[in-house]
Amino acid sequence: QVQLVESGVGLVQPGGSLRLSCTASGAFFSIDTMGWYRQAPGKQREFVARITSRGTTYYADSVKGRFTVSNEESTMYLQMHSLKPEDTAVYYCHKSRGPSDYWGQGTQVTVSS
Repeated sequence: QVQLVESGVGLVQPGGSLRLSCTASGAFFSIDTMGWYRQAPGKQREFVARITSRGTTYYADSVKGRFTVSNEESTMYLQMHSLKPEDTAVYYCHKSRGPSDYWGQGTQVTVSS
């Protein structure tokens, strides 16, 4: 059973930085991919970034150059810089293993002055 636990909830001013963490339980397989999604109020959940087991990273255009996804052992990170009010959302950790998907409970990020 895979469990994902996020941490790093926060309120930050525009232009600020924040780091989110996601710790995954269980073994890590070579077919696993982990990533981050977010959902703003009244909007659909959207892709933010992901990292494969080989360390290849992908980013949404809206965060490219500002966000960095990385992992270390069983923990994945999302380092966010130059935050904007439109980055305000609940951020979800995601893991895919073949046809299976796993989600964390979500953590709130608010960018406001």
